Amino acid sequence: MDTDEMRRQVQVLSDRAAVTDVISRYLRSLDEAVLDEEWARAFHTEDVVAEMPIGTVRGRAAVLERVRRGMALFDRTVHLSANDVVEIDGDRAAVRGAQLSTHVLADGTEGVFVSAGHTETELVRTAEGWRISATALRVVWTQGTPPRLPDDMAPTHAA
Repeated sequence: MDTDEMRRQVQVLSDRAAVTDVISRYLRSLDEAVLDEEWARAFHTEDVVAEMPIGTVRGRAAVLERVRRGMALFDRTVHLSANDVVEIDGDRAAVRGAQLSTHVLADGTEGVFVSAGHTETELVRTAEGWRISATALRVVWTQGTPPRLPDDMAPTHAA
């Protein structure tokens, strides 16, 4: 193996580790619930598109608002990611994986709502590091009673 090939392989491994770290830190951040503009900039591109069970939104500000309102429906959460398959192509990455999310409702019932599904996330390398440019969570199954969404928070789709 020549030096150039070794450098290329080290770069791919470094990128894979960085991309996997972004996914892990993102899910952990949902459980820590510090959802502000700094959080949004740390994880998303300005023009991010996010397809969530509570609707599809476009743009970092819209993702922040939708995630903030969605997470407010829960008192406590644990989000887990597994089986991530990471594909790196230069300054772009695609991650396919599984997500298991456990939520304790914030409605005073202490009810538990669990969802599991598949994720597809696209990331781009920016001057600040890897950022999510598109993401989709497709829920496959749920258990428990989901939270009641406010009327103005019905799922929407990006234009």
